[in-house]
Amino acid sequence: MSIIDPHWMDTLTAPFMVHAFMAGLFISIAAGAMGYFTIARHSTFAAHALAHIGLPGATGAVLLGIPVSAGLGLFALGGALVIGALGKKASQREIATGTVLAFATGLGLFFARMSSSASQQMQSILFGSILTITKGQVIGFLIFDLVLLTVLAVIYRPLLFSSLDEQVAQARGVPIGLMNLVFMAIMAGVITIAVPAVGTLLIFALVITPAATANIFAASPLRSMLLSGLICLVSIWGGLVLSAMFPAPPSFIIVTISTLFWALGKGWEAISR
Repeated sequence: MSIIDPHWMDTLTAPFMVHAFMAGLFISIAAGAMGYFTIARHSTFAAHALAHIGLPGATGAVLLGIPVSAGLGLFALGGALVIGALGKKASQREIATGTVLAFATGLGLFFARMSSSASQQMQSILFGSILTITKGQVIGFLIFDLVLLTVLAVIYRPLLFSSLDEQVAQARGVPIGLMNLVFMAIMAGVITIAVPAVGTLLIFALVITPAATANIFAASPLRSMLLSGLICLVSIWGGLVLSAMFPAPPSFIIVTISTLFWALGKGWEAISR
């Protein structure tokens, strides 16, 4: 007996799967653009933590009966601004991030214990539920990408300069504090749209891992961003196709593909030395 679902082709054309594919495209654009800056600014811990900081917002939103993404985004943005304001240097950001993360995680668990519906939502928040993304969410992702690309086009040079050499950038008059706040605010938005795909626990696989892989092969920032977005897209779309064919959750397959790309990149890097 074959373990492949005989109706997997029909599943791929279902409306909910079309929404998932479109969401994957828009998530990849955002994650690919910001992943490079996250690594360059040594903010990988902050990016991972922002998803968990959004946890109390998500569980609190269930208690209040408002969209989970709205609560998640609000708390992620608030945490991002606090971290950006308190942590002007990489070492300071780690302390600020850890402090905010600890408080937010505790608050999220507290909210989850207050409501059975919030507890039931915990699994989709932690591990993602890309197959339940609605058309309205997809449109929201598209709007966010347009805003993100517009902002990046305006601040690309100072953001890149401050990411690669903060001290020299500051000496040249680049507003480091403002760049920190803008970067963290944008990252909060990227995390908010990526969480539905893989959840708060696995967000690293979309924002950081593809960018780390792309940095192995790409020599310039722009090429790295494009390749990172492509790796992210292949991981999501490949995960959706394989999840339709085999009985496995999409988030697990998406993370697995992303990790395999990274492992191949590290292998290539070791061989080429």
